[in-house]
Amino acid sequence: MKWIWGLFLGLTYVGALELTPEITVQIDDCQKGHVLSCYEAGVALSTGKNAQDQEKKALGLDYIRRACKYGENKACDAMGENYFKDKHYGAAKPYFEASCERGVVTACSALGTIYRDGMDTRQDDEKSRIYYEKACALQDKDACINLAIIYRGGFGVDMNRSMEKSYYKKACDAGSDVGCKSFTRMDNKDKGIEEPSLWKKVKSLFN
Repeated sequence: MKWIWGLFLGLTYVGALELTPEITVQIDDCQKGHVLSCYEAGVALSTGKNAQDQEKKALGLDYIRRACKYGENKACDAMGENYFKDKHYGAAKPYFEASCERGVVTACSALGTIYRDGMDTRQDDEKSRIYYEKACALQDKDACINLAIIYRGGFGVDMNRSMEKSYYKKACDAGSDVGCKSFTRMDNKDKGIEEPSLWKKVKSLFN
């Protein structure tokens, strides 16, 4: 494939890097047009000890970027995660948007945080809530907790005790101890509200 050869014409220094036999095989397969091998070589070069070598990491990210461009979804997911980790939030956003559309829970949750905190973008409570809702529906317990906080504080929505409570329950169901404790605490308070007040109890003594 022409794009593979174009990649290597600009990376003639590859031979000067010390690479393991496994990575060398992956690069050879990538050069032959195997997109998945490009992704695998990229991951190997941009993680672990190799990530400490800036030349190897940069080369690895270039392989991953190319694999994403030519249809390897895992490579697109990895690009978003790498940009987010390196605090390049604006660059991570389009990759996360595509990943979230495919149901990648970490991408949806990350977008919720990006919009909540205005990371390299305009702060937007509504978009933050929408992405957290997607992540919560995919069983991300932290996203469910964040939604409970949104409804507790009225961030972009009306304060809503019932919604807050329901998201603590969802967080609990997803395995969050904090969610379980918060839901139980709210449930106990609700039960207390349903009980007669002290004044009503006193009045009842004279009836």
